[in-house]
Amino acid sequence: MSLYLCVDCGGSKTSAVVCSSSGEILGRAVSGPSNYAYSGTAAFIQAVKEAVSNALKTCISPPSIDAVDLSQKRSFFASAWFGISGVDSPSAAASAATALSELLKIPKGPKLIVANDTHLLAAPLRLHVDINHAIAVIAGTGSICVSFFQTPQGILEELARVGGWGWILGDEGGGFHVGREAVRQLLVDTDKTSLGGPALPHSVLKKRILERFRVNTALDILTEIHLPDPTSSAVQPPNAPGYLLVTREKRLSELSPLVFEAAFDDGDPFALNVLQLCAQALASHIQILLRPPNRSLEPAPKSVLASESVICFGGSLVGIGKYRDMILDALKDERMGGHVFKYVEYVDDAAKIGAEGLAAAGAAGKGES
Repeated sequence: MSLYLCVDCGGSKTSAVVCSSSGEILGRAVSGPSNYAYSGTAAFIQAVKEAVSNALKTCISPPSIDAVDLSQKRSFFASAWFGISGVDSPSAAASAATALSELLKIPKGPKLIVANDTHLLAAPLRLHVDINHAIAVIAGTGSICVSFFQTPQGILEELARVGGWGWILGDEGGGFHVGREAVRQLLVDTDKTSLGGPALPHSVLKKRILERFRVNTALDILTEIHLPDPTSSAVQPPNAPGYLLVTREKRLSELSPLVFEAAFDDGDPFALNVLQLCAQALASHIQILLRPPNRSLEPAPKSVLASESVICFGGSLVGIGKYRDMILDALKDERMGGHVFKYVEYVDDAAKIGAEGLAAAGAAGKGES
């Protein structure tokens, strides 16, 4: 039996899907984070190995395998497709491909596709025969935007990209940005009150952030945010707060669920404003890839027209419809350019779509592209 593997490697989790040549999903599994830029090769390969091994073990109709051991000299897979966050350059893709080729016993080449995780998101373009451009937008822990062109042969070619720089330099609209912006706006409001003006309205989100860091005033958060990352040798007291057990990045990104809950469940104006700011920042990145609707303006050669394209969203944050609408509404605003996409898709299972696409290409005898 020919098996096809697709692995979606993200900053929060690694999702592996195995399917047959008919496109039937035989097995799937999830492991820990595998952002290539953050993890390093060893940790990246360990996360992939765990996900792939467990996906093989969960196959509904398992092939004749004595043991699911990736160290065997042969490959279990006819081909594999990896969409990897943190693979942002040809050298990074080549490095990851070398490590994955050794792990899976698949020679580097057309049977082992290694690219940024946005490539998996562009698959819905193949469902729309009247267009040939797509914008893939990931907003989970981090964010990135990439534009694609589909050739007459059905091959997706990357045109341009914006973002994906990591939490220190960017990730606008992603989980880290949402958490950071919530704290920043809390501090801005605190600074305003120092002028002695009227008290600002009560905010559910502000109260929950202070409780999260076990402090009474916003300025006390600064100490907690900037504490060094924990080390494996550090001994924390039994009742240590959770934020002391994670890195500085996660101290902020883990605030994201509080913001969404306060905004969309409690209707907190402060939280809604935070999400509006983040949505506008992500929309401004998408806008860079787009051609102005006014055709009298000279467009960038690789820009695409929203009205003739599909925007494909992926990631936990843009999986929330109200936040997705904020981003689309920001793009529609005339001040942003008045961009309206012909189609809007949300891809909630990129690894599944990728595995099915590989199987279809293999069954058609077209190889993998």
